[in-house]
This record gives sequence, C-alpha cells and structure tokens, in this order.
Amino acid sequence: MSKGISGVVLAGGLGRRMGSVDKGQQTFLGRPLAAWVAERLAPQVDELLINANRNEEAYGSLGFPVIADRLPGFAGPLAGLHAALAHARAPLVATAPCDSPLLPIDLVPRLATALQKSGATIAVARCGGRTHPVFCLCRQVVLPALEQTILSGELRFERWIRAQHHVEVDFDDQPEAFTNLNTAEDLARFEAEVQARLSIS
Repeated sequence: MSKGISGVVLAGGLGRRMGSVDKGQQTFLGRPLAAWVAERLAPQVDELLINANRNEEAYGSLGFPVIADRLPGFAGPLAGLHAALAHARAPLVATAPCDSPLLPIDLVPRLATALQKSGATIAVARCGGRTHPVFCLCRQVVLPALEQTILSGELRFERWIRAQHHVEVDFDDQPEAFTNLNTAEDLARFEAEVQARLSIS
C-alpha cells in the first residue's frame, strides 16, 4: 500500500548527554538503538532514510540510505529533518529519534490521519501531557522556512513546530514509546526494565 510518506531516523547528533558517543550505535538488548527504530519505522513508510554524520558504514549496514546534514555544525534534529525533506521522494516526511527503540508501530498512520483531517503542515505526537516534537510528520513545503530558521540560529525543534500550523496527536496509550534515553544511565535502566518484563512473560 503506497502511503506517499518518507521516514527518517534521526541519528545525526553529537550525543553530548551520553558522553558524546554516537547514540544510535549504542546497544539495546544486543542490537544498535538505530536498528530497533528502523525496524519499526520502515513498514510504516514508502522509503526510509537514516540521518547520520558519522559511522556511515555502520548505519548503511542496516540496509537503508544514509544522508548527512546539508547544513554545517551538527545543528541537531532540525538539521536532520532539513536533510530528509531535501532528499525525500515523497511529499510527507515522518521523523523518529534514534533512541526510541519501542516507538509506536502505528505512529505514522495516526499522524497522517490527523494531518489530513486538520489541514495542518505538521502533525506531532503528544503523550503524558507533553509534546514529543521529534516524533512528527511534516509536509515537504515547510523546507524553505525550516532552512531559514536553522540559518538564523534557532535550533530548538519544539519552538520551530510551535511557530508552524501544527496538530498534536494523542499517544497516551503508549507512554513507554516516548521514553527519553538521553544518558547511558537512562539506557541501562530502560534496558533492565524491558528485560525484566520479558523474563516474566
């Protein structure tokens, strides 16, 4: 079924809060975090891209095209979205961060439904009373404005989204999908929790 949607795994950051390691290459239950994300996101889109600025061969081994930021300076997830919008074949681009191994398997369909119904240019996930801006679906027409935003020095994803015509989509039924794995401790704790549940089941 054609969805007219490209997806991108955002793995181009510096991972400062995790000791400046390549976060997407850190292991979760024996596999790189980015591999888990790609496995869940790929079936929801027509093409999958991986945005990475280092370890291109390792990311390429996942079997999807790897694209680097087009703008300099490791500008973060907004730069990854910018690169994906410029490269994507489809008119819509869905994003997911590389540290979300349990992202919803219905993320894109739910965002797409809300985007179509609302007429907005961006649909973004909301869970637990807060917005999760890096889980979003964007129309490709936002690319010129996004580029200007980044070049002006504004790199905060949530602030950029709030300046756009956007719709928020409730995912309170899947709170674990949006767990923040910003540090090595976060990753170890989450992995232990999931392992404990798997051993019980």
